[in-house]
Amino acid sequence: MNQILDIFRALADPTRIRIMLLLLQMELAVGELAQILNQSQPRISRHIRILDEAGLAERRKEGSWVFLRPGPAPELELLRRLFRSESVISSTQADADQAQLALIRKARAEMADRYFEAHAQEWDAIRSLHLPEDDVEQAMIALLKDIDLGHMLDIGTGTGRMVEIFGPHSRKVTALDKSPEMLRLARAKLLGNETEKTPQAELAQKTELKLGDFNSLPIADTEMDSVLLHQVLHYAPHPEAVLAEVSRVLRSGGTVMIADFAPHDHEELRTTHAHARLGFSDERMKRWFADAQIDMVQCRTLDGGQLTVKIWVGRKSELPQIHPGNTAPSPDNRSHKRVSL
Repeated sequence: MNQILDIFRALADPTRIRIMLLLLQMELAVGELAQILNQSQPRISRHIRILDEAGLAERRKEGSWVFLRPGPAPELELLRRLFRSESVISSTQADADQAQLALIRKARAEMADRYFEAHAQEWDAIRSLHLPEDDVEQAMIALLKDIDLGHMLDIGTGTGRMVEIFGPHSRKVTALDKSPEMLRLARAKLLGNETEKTPQAELAQKTELKLGDFNSLPIADTEMDSVLLHQVLHYAPHPEAVLAEVSRVLRSGGTVMIADFAPHDHEELRTTHAHARLGFSDERMKRWFADAQIDMVQCRTLDGGQLTVKIWVGRKSELPQIHPGNTAPSPDNRSHKRVSL
């Protein structure tokens, strides 16, 4: 009874109804809501707190920004039908809010275009060193075509390209990156109008963007069915620590795919592009997989340039592995250094 009362009290205000109508369409920052509603951020924050306490909305901090999305209240599914009624969505106020929401989408797209334009030369320089990216993506698709991706984790999602490719074949997607700027780019690219009946909208509905470090994943144990690391692991000074975290969040029998480079001597990638590792050998990757209790099941080499692309696919072991003579490191000797994506 108290929960229902809280919900009705929360909705007993025109501004909060407007906020819910907007959040049911797409995830929005507090500043974006303030712009659409033409109200101050402190006032918007007060309304958000009330909706949050009723379970109708939830806040998520991402760097210096705070984003809002629909909350966990089960009654929200019933309210969605009410909010989609013609008398609500065709009102003059709703039309005005939709026009402002369109401006927010446009601003996000323009921000993404500016970023891509500014970094196009840098990315093209790396791509020119190996075979076309489309060939790499097709190889990844072929290796995972018979795999049930379930709840998929894309580590170092960047602009969200892996989510675009594999998200439609997943039950749920968590896209993680250490950079708030990259998450804003992914949001502009991936999360549009979630109320439309389009493949893009369906992908947006099941995708969660999350700020986090790949050496300390903000995810519960065994929560994921599959994990992807596409051109990410070479940024890790301690890749074995990243794979240990991947193993922790991966369920027994779950799948991990890593696409990266074979060993190379292009030192400019270390000095100019912050690559901590100049590629990985099959032997080293197999050893790290084994240490993380992941069985190597596929290994593919893609030649066609100065850099050779490697794809490794592993499966989380069903049984714990025992290494005779080895003991687990004591907590005092474990590294706790955080690593940026």
